[in-house]
Amino acid sequence: MLPLIDGKELRPAQAAVALELVSEMDFLRLKALARWYARGLPPDVDWDDLLQEAFTRVLVGARVKPDGLEMVPFIAGIIRSLRSDHLRRAYGSGSAEPMRIDVVTEPARELALWDPASDPERALVAQQELDQIRRLFADDPLALTIIKGLGDGLTAEQIRAAGKISKLDYDSARKRMRRCLLREGLTCGIK
Repeated sequence: MLPLIDGKELRPAQAAVALELVSEMDFLRLKALARWYARGLPPDVDWDDLLQEAFTRVLVGARVKPDGLEMVPFIAGIIRSLRSDHLRRAYGSGSAEPMRIDVVTEPARELALWDPASDPERALVAQQELDQIRRLFADDPLALTIIKGLGDGLTAEQIRAAGKISKLDYDSARKRMRRCLLREGLTCGIK
């Protein structure tokens, strides 16, 4: 008799993509947001922990999406809430230490990201990823402007206003960037 299950374990994110709660592109967006929100968290909490826990809460029904709200902002809100919970536990009931982002005054004007929870290996991997992205878009000043704006935490509207970029040019550049990242293998490979 054949077994009823194949023994393969699905992680919550894999299940959400398989159930088409989110597309692979939406998963990529959520993965980036989880990495962003994981900065400054205690070393025992990883971005993947935030992402998997958010999907778990949706899948088990602990968090129910309100009507009229898209799935990406809904899950992003759960991730943000989980981050706040971890910071509250780590730093007490008061506000958490703010994450420091110092601008390095070198000709390239690169951002130096400082995360008190990161170890040297994580810092090196993050720096290598940033360098790879900068190299990919070195010949595209519009893409570099968008990347800098995203790194500064600006919204699309704020980036467009600051760079005097039309909505059409902004959207075209984002699609071009997305295609380039996918072509280079920087996809939403689900862990």
